[in-house]
Amino acid sequence: MREPDVARERRHTLYFLREVEQHAPVFLDTEVDMTRVRELRSAARAEGTEYSTVSFILLATARALAKHPAANAGARGGRRLKVLRFEEISGKLTLDKTVNGQRVVLSAVLPGLGTATLDEVQRKVDRYRVGDGDVLPEFANARALHSLPRPIAAALYRRAVRPLAKRAAVTGTFSVTSLGHRPVDGFHSSGGTTVTVGVGRTLDRPVARDGEVVVAPVMRLNLTFDHRVIDGAEAADLLADLKEELEQFPAPTVVPAPETAVAQTAVAEAAVAEAAVAESRTEAAAR
Repeated sequence: MREPDVARERRHTLYFLREVEQHAPVFLDTEVDMTRVRELRSAARAEGTEYSTVSFILLATARALAKHPAANAGARGGRRLKVLRFEEISGKLTLDKTVNGQRVVLSAVLPGLGTATLDEVQRKVDRYRVGDGDVLPEFANARALHSLPRPIAAALYRRAVRPLAKRAAVTGTFSVTSLGHRPVDGFHSSGGTTVTVGVGRTLDRPVARDGEVVVAPVMRLNLTFDHRVIDGAEAADLLADLKEELEQFPAPTVVPAPETAVAQTAVAEAAVAEAAVAESRTEAAAR
């Protein structure tokens, strides 16, 4: 009996896994009191606005990374390791999507998180979560890889992700991956960036406050860091700052998005994605 091949729609994940084999991952975790985040979410919901936990995580991680520029970096190579610190802070978010009927993991990069508002982040997260994996232009390059022969697709993938100067835009400067929508307390993952934040579910748990045991919403927060780039002390400080950012998150400032600007941005993004796909297919044909 012939064993079935890996679904074409999942091949981009295999190319990604080959690239992260060079990483030297080390794992940390902590618990976060999500009372402040829950209060902000409830207050916003009463006003008709819905914020997701992952949006708070993305913005809090960006704010924590701003205090640790050494961690906002990328690395390439083995013995001759090259490390580049990024000026921009951009987050890669992994998503559970469907492409051509196949359940897959896709990722989207949210740029400019160092200066973004919670509303801006939420609008981007909503776009990727609701958007159709078969149609959304930001996933066009991944879909194009599925249709190419594996050697060509793998070579194009390497060409796209290996240059350090392109990492911030292509893979983000940090990654966030969440399984909090399922009964998962915590997990560690390497997202291809120096820092990856893994998010589990938030549950009401007993905690000690002022010498008394009370019930509070607690979330396991996991951090994977590439030991080639930073050491454990730096990663521990980063995780501590991330925990503080979440537990003391400031009230969001609502900034409405002009509909015309959003429409123009969507058109521009679609044009860029279509051009990238066309270029990839032209290179494949030339080979």
